[in-house]
Amino acid sequence: MYTESEINANSNMKNPSFLTQLNDAYGFLLPGAQIQKFGDGHIHKTFLIDDGVRQYILQQFNNSVFKNPERISHNHAILLDQINANQLPFELPLPIPNLNGELFTVIDGDYFRLSPFITGKCINEVDNSHQAYLAAKAFAHFIKAGIHIDASLFQEVIPGFNDLELRYNQLLEALSKTEREVTGELQVLVDFYLSQKDLVEEYLFWKERLPLRLTHNDTKINNLIFSENLNKVIAIIDLDTLTAGYVYYDFGDLVRTVACTEGENSTNWNNIDVDQDKFDALLNGLLEIGDGTFTKDEIQSLSFGGKMMTCIMGFRFLADYLNGNIYYTIHYEAQNLHRAKNHMHLLMALRKRR
Repeated sequence: MYTESEINANSNMKNPSFLTQLNDAYGFLLPGAQIQKFGDGHIHKTFLIDDGVRQYILQQFNNSVFKNPERISHNHAILLDQINANQLPFELPLPIPNLNGELFTVIDGDYFRLSPFITGKCINEVDNSHQAYLAAKAFAHFIKAGIHIDASLFQEVIPGFNDLELRYNQLLEALSKTEREVTGELQVLVDFYLSQKDLVEEYLFWKERLPLRLTHNDTKINNLIFSENLNKVIAIIDLDTLTAGYVYYDFGDLVRTVACTEGENSTNWNNIDVDQDKFDALLNGLLEIGDGTFTKDEIQSLSFGGKMMTCIMGFRFLADYLNGNIYYTIHYEAQNLHRAKNHMHLLMALRKRR
């Protein structure tokens, strides 16, 4: 999103229904022609605003997906007030307060927010180890810049989002209520994921030992904006999931999404493995920024992070399949089953690295 190449130039709106209230809220004098639909996001409706001097991103926020927008604005307000932005070698396009100092503007019952527009390039896959290294450095910079903030001030946007024990219990509940016949391939997957109880125990071990930090909690590569030549990160975006967490959450999700030889929807089971070069690049990038700041326990927990985040997504995909595919978007009936199988193979590969 947030890149010029994704602007739909043919979708100018003559007079959007929210225009008058938007102008009043932010002190704009915009005609409708200066607002364009933008990108192809599936959650929020997004627009590009050009007032002739600056460009902005306007989002009509989907509060049916994120049911607690006030928690998001609460967390963003803390970040705006307390993060050491001068320590960041990139931008954080956080929402711009309206004239009343609010980060959301409610218009006819809909939530809107305005953010700076960042010109650059987003990618969906990492092509080389250097890009992985840059990504890990960027997210480590983000954690480090907020390390002085009392993490207990942040509110959970999605309660229990990265709670491995909770997700294990949700899998057990889905298994007890499923209408699917648990045989064959499904039985193999159920047995495998139920056997991961030792990872739940390790999660509880680290929970007692590690400090809570500001974490992004959705460290996919497309939540970064790169320079056009891809040699520099110029912004971290999609900050709705930021909250208190553990360093290994963000590192682990990078491992899951960047250091796997196949994407999460791949069914090339025999090709699913750990890309060691990218894994090492992720680790080197994070430690380059975090060494001397993160505790020894935090650094020791990083190898658990990849396993934990792969396992938790396996739990969630499998539970959703058992529940009848009610949460994740699918393109065929067995897709969540196959996603869980994909993660099983990655988790087995990660566990072999001990």
